[in-house]
Amino acid sequence: MAESELDLDLSKICWIAERARELEVRDEMTELEDEDDIDEDDFGHLPEDLEDDATAIEAKTLIEDLNRDQQCELVALAWIGRGDFSATEWNDALALAQERHNDQTAGYLLGMPGLSDYLESGLSEFGLSCRGLLS
Repeated sequence: MAESELDLDLSKICWIAERARELEVRDEMTELEDEDDIDEDDFGHLPEDLEDDATAIEAKTLIEDLNRDQQCELVALAWIGRGDFSATEWNDALALAQERHNDQTAGYLLGMPGLSDYLESGLSEFGLSCRGLLS
């Protein structure tokens, strides 16, 4: 995959990664009281403590405003960065993201621990980087 094959602008990917990192830092400062209280019905939704968080709302809105193909690219890129697929399996990752696409993509991504690292690692697999793009 070359950068030109991405329908999603690199700056948007980097912006989402940066916001996800901000949320992850906050999350690390707040420990879960009881991990057994995690409800599988909440999958795909922002955690309650983020529903009023301006950064989370901003990131969620940007992801929701992306078209379906761009949302799928973002998910596939995160999966590649997470190691579920290799860069050479881009088409497979993208096809699976399209198959599983639903209206909960923003919540799914923002609820993914390590999203910022996954997006940056995914970009790195294609020789792309956020360095110097955002300040």
